[in-house]
Amino acid sequence: MDKANERASGLLGRLSGFMRSCLFKVLCMGPIPTHFSFIMDGNRRYAKKMDMGEGAGHRAGFFALVSVLKYCYEVGVKYISVYAFSIDNFKRRPEEVKTIMDLILEKTEGLLEEGSIADQYGVRVYFVGNLKLLSEQVRIAAEKVMEATAHNTRCVLLICIAYTSCDEIVNSVRECCKDKMEEIEDEEGDDLVDIEKHMYMGVAPDPDILLRSSGEKRLSNYQLWQTTHCTLYSPTALWPEISLLHVVWGILKFQRSYAYFEKKKKML
Repeated sequence: MDKANERASGLLGRLSGFMRSCLFKVLCMGPIPTHFSFIMDGNRRYAKKMDMGEGAGHRAGFFALVSVLKYCYEVGVKYISVYAFSIDNFKRRPEEVKTIMDLILEKTEGLLEEGSIADQYGVRVYFVGNLKLLSEQVRIAAEKVMEATAHNTRCVLLICIAYTSCDEIVNSVRECCKDKMEEIEDEEGDDLVDIEKHMYMGVAPDPDILLRSSGEKRLSNYQLWQTTHCTLYSPTALWPEISLLHVVWGILKFQRSYAYFEKKKKML
């Protein structure tokens, strides 16, 4: 009976993979986003809805994230950024912050293992934000992952942690001012380019589409500078409920608005 179940499960898995491959080939007839960004909202509400214990919603959200990353990389998205932990989230109950940080540490260290998603898809990982605010243990783990994946070139994952857009802009202006003090007489500089050069997100192009789960339409201090010409998509599903359907629908929304945003960019 067990062998029969295994064969059936394997067959269903191969069939599902084949159908997904066919679907992605159809999607690739149109433009594919270079950069897909996600605000992972609704983990706590999902835990409450499913009557789960503290932290279980965030763990379920991690599994949803892994699936979403696979779908995006398989369809040809080069850059993915995720809002993992805001600076404002440090204001939550200490017990909850510790639970989340323990999970982040566990999953960050997991990225170093053979067979991880970074290993499977050749992903270069960046941890983006004010990393000085993290505990030493989490910060060291993040630095090890960035170093270990530095030579991967197929895809890029930007994990925004201890991040807010306001902090990013202030830090960028501060760094830009330091540079200007060294070359105060230089009249040839482009202030806008200089500021963008120092952005935490400066290692990636601006997002083409931003998906925020749970139906919320707020950016919540996330990539305010970078989302001027970006399709926004807010499905009502909570983050652990985000599926292949939502990724596909998001790409279709991007394709529908692609010509409009390209025209806007050319007018700059």
